[in-house]
Amino acid sequence: MKQFPTLAETVYSNRIYPVIASVLSTITSVFRFSLDDLFYFILIVTPLFLLVFILFKKLRLIVAGKILLNILATVYILFYLLWGFNYYRSPLQERLGIKDRNPNTEEFVQFLRQYIQNVNALHCSFDILDKNLTDSLIETCYKNLAPALNFDYPMGKRKDKKITISGFYAKTGISGYFGPFFNEVHVNKLVLPIEYPYVLAHEKAHQLGVTSEAEANFYSWLVCSNSSSQQVRYSGNLFILLHFMRQAYGLEEYKSLAEQISPEVKADIKTVRDHWNKLRNATMDKTASKLNDAYLKHNNIKSGIKDYTGVVDHVMNFSLDSAFQQRYGLAPF
Repeated sequence: MKQFPTLAETVYSNRIYPVIASVLSTITSVFRFSLDDLFYFILIVTPLFLLVFILFKKLRLIVAGKILLNILATVYILFYLLWGFNYYRSPLQERLGIKDRNPNTEEFVQFLRQYIQNVNALHCSFDILDKNLTDSLIETCYKNLAPALNFDYPMGKRKDKKITISGFYAKTGISGYFGPFFNEVHVNKLVLPIEYPYVLAHEKAHQLGVTSEAEANFYSWLVCSNSSSQQVRYSGNLFILLHFMRQAYGLEEYKSLAEQISPEVKADIKTVRDHWNKLRNATMDKTASKLNDAYLKHNNIKSGIKDYTGVVDHVMNFSLDSAFQQRYGLAPF
């Protein structure tokens, strides 16, 4: 698959995976709890059970070893068959037909100044957030943007489920994840209301066969930006602003750019940062980041966890590609 991305795109991602996603997600949506969480728990305790059988001489060591290796091999194969081959599909620019602009520093700074103004204007309250309505709004946007994002809607059901042990995941900085074995979208129940639309749209992108974190961030941003809800638009644009500011760090203009962000937006950023700093365990977070980095690099994402920030290029490429916008009736941002 890695040697033939066109094959992965046309055969697996466009024909086989949509069927898998539709069937699996429809079946697992019947269960209100996370089947993926349960599956991972069983995988973790299986070696312990095998060890007990060995200690009580119910199994020989070599037999237990073969059982464990067969389980791991089966899980590895299922991962790729059920979702993982999407890692080898064509890159976003090719799939969507967006031109790679490679803007210079001056264009980047000019773009970011305008983007900050837009985020400032979008600021709104999140004292009340209807999660069911938010899910419906995001689904509507995915449906409307399906031609532009080049997928056949609906590709199954994407109603999110709460992570069973959200507190543990929060210690590692994980706000959500997509479970490939049962095609389930998960959002950490500890995410703040202001984060929820962006995280939900991001995890839904993974369910649609998007593996790159940068691409999932882009899908989330584009979907949120085209919502009729100001809360959804603000959530999506706020978190992409953080990626832009990280990219801008070190530039001479960084200080003036930071000063341009309104006090209200800065307060929201601080609230989110403080919230996760209280939940996060430094050691667990660092370990999880290293594991995620290795996992992504193993699966054709050469930049590893740095891939998340690649959304900046995707957003700018889209916003500067007027032909693509006109083709689908979309605004720059």
